[in-house]
Amino acid sequence: MSTLALAKETPEHCHAGLMAKRRGDPLEETLARMLASWTLGAGAMPVWLGLGEFEFRRLLARHFPGLEAAQFAGLGRPLDPRRGEEMADLRALLMANRSGGSAREPWMADILAAGCMGDDHLWQDLGLWNRGDLSRLMRENFEPLALRNDRDMKWKKFLYKQLCETEGIYTCRSPSCEICKDYQRCFGPEE
Repeated sequence: MSTLALAKETPEHCHAGLMAKRRGDPLEETLARMLASWTLGAGAMPVWLGLGEFEFRRLLARHFPGLEAAQFAGLGRPLDPRRGEEMADLRALLMANRSGGSAREPWMADILAAGCMGDDHLWQDLGLWNRGDLSRLMRENFEPLALRNDRDMKWKKFLYKQLCETEGIYTCRSPSCEICKDYQRCFGPEE
């Protein structure tokens, strides 16, 4: 098993080390960015990225073979158990909109649901480097949802809006987004 020198590196340097360990799946570019940020304290991801230790080890074995999971122990914050039902609802939404039945999609659903528990834009909470990383992750793993976000709504807002609509709850005050006074909150740039 190999380790990665994770302390006091730049995200780019840590990312390069992770990419050297990758298997070759295109998702690994995004995962490596997420892991690099997480190891350096950026983002809001919980312990084991919200997967639990066993599934985190399986994710590493599949995408970064030979990398030791133990070096990631102690990273992240604990998940709030009071938000378990919310996470389960988000995961169910994502799993109902999988792209193609890939083994990685359940992991990505768990990671995204855990990321939604953060307080910032979803791409930032996940530790991604830009919103494009998240949009690519959504297209590759949850294409039906990605296609429904045809007006480029911010991803966390979009996911919660989908949950509300599933339950028949429509909280928007305006009959159309274009005339809503909160338009910029939902569709503006994510900086």
